[in-house]
Amino acid sequence: MADLDRFDDDDLPRRSDEPSDDDLKNFRESIKNGSRDINNPEALEEIIQFYFEHEEYEEALRFAERLLSFQPFNSDAWQQKGMIFNNLFRYEEALESYEKALSLNPTDSEIYINRGITLDNLNRVKESLLSFEKALELDPFNEEALFHKGLSLEKEEEFEEATRTFRKILSLNADHKDAWYELAYCLDFMDKLDESVKSYDEHLNRDPYNFNAWYNRGIVLNRKGAYERSIQSYEMALAINEKFPSAWYNMGNAYANLGKLDDAINCYKVTLKHESSDVPAWHNLGNAYEELARYEDAIFCFTNAIKYDNNHYESYFGRGCCWDALNKPKKALADYKKALTLCNDYPELWYARADAEYNLGKLDDSLESYKMVLKLDASNAEAWYDYGDTLGEVGMFFKALEALEESIKLSPKFAPSYYSQGKVLLLLGDKERAIESLKTAFEIDPELRQLFKSEFPGFSGSRAFSRLLKR
Repeated sequence: MADLDRFDDDDLPRRSDEPSDDDLKNFRESIKNGSRDINNPEALEEIIQFYFEHEEYEEALRFAERLLSFQPFNSDAWQQKGMIFNNLFRYEEALESYEKALSLNPTDSEIYINRGITLDNLNRVKESLLSFEKALELDPFNEEALFHKGLSLEKEEEFEEATRTFRKILSLNADHKDAWYELAYCLDFMDKLDESVKSYDEHLNRDPYNFNAWYNRGIVLNRKGAYERSIQSYEMALAINEKFPSAWYNMGNAYANLGKLDDAINCYKVTLKHESSDVPAWHNLGNAYEELARYEDAIFCFTNAIKYDNNHYESYFGRGCCWDALNKPKKALADYKKALTLCNDYPELWYARADAEYNLGKLDDSLESYKMVLKLDASNAEAWYDYGDTLGEVGMFFKALEALEESIKLSPKFAPSYYSQGKVLLLLGDKERAIESLKTAFEIDPELRQLFKSEFPGFSGSRAFSRLLKR
């Protein structure tokens, strides 16, 4: 049961309290009635800042342009205009404004930082890194430049270098909570799971209400196999934000890993209450029901997963297994075939198809499917056994012996291979070798003696076989 992806802290941004409509209305009224002088540069700067902080970017842009009409050589005003464009997603215009600001003040590190942020937003990540480096040339200990450099390195999957960058920030300021968060995020990708958990703990000591951090910590603990602790992390995330489907889903996975399937089912159901089209949740809910042998419920879940994603081969596979368990091999085979049109290099799927074909009496088809299993996974001893046993049933005795010998080579303690080998040798008239194979089979699994008596009653009375069949 795969976990969902980690959350980068930017995925669900935490915003400051939004202003009330009355605040904005009163501010606009103060401009309209002239109590704020829109011909005064200082007043204009205050107006721009107010609108920017309250995310009224179109209004901020209007007054930024007015300020620049009075002060066309004001580098701070050009930088502010660039920041407004950036927040309006008008990135190319933002870059033009930053270039103008730099032409007026080429030693301002803040302009390079904001320019780098916009370049990163354009996915021009290598250029953004150069811009942050330029800022750091001017101001080597600038935490903001270091932080955004680290974020861009993350985007490039340069996790080692990103980690060094975040550690440098923390050497300057051990209470930089966002650096702890991003460091933990990188360490997770580097498979340094213990360090990642510790870094999330450091972040949460400083920002205990960041549900993204609790969630990501749960993901890391789940990867470590610390399922109980991961559940505690997901519960903390949900205590802060109960409408967090990913946390419900992954908590379900953790419960499933612990074998607590009823708890897992409850979590998946809450996930689906929030996101009714969540295919992994429907699929894993189906898996949980299948493990509880509630096959009809499982089929319902797999069918819903397929409804929302007709290419979800895992759910065709899961539903096929349930049809098999309900002794409906025709329906099972139809699902296995559909799954294989979507994913034809999955040996377990070919194996399930081969077994369904065998159960339907389609022995030639099942032999071709077993061959595909072995082509994809030549080390599967049981598949060699099933292939060899089926070859024996269709009378291809010498090929059967080759396959069964391969199964024995891979799994010397697998009694059914010796038993089938003995049967084939018996049918070929090689009683001496047959006795040796059957003897080994009965030593490993004494229950096979009774099966042999029922399958070959004519041999029970012979001296050699009566000794062999004695308990």
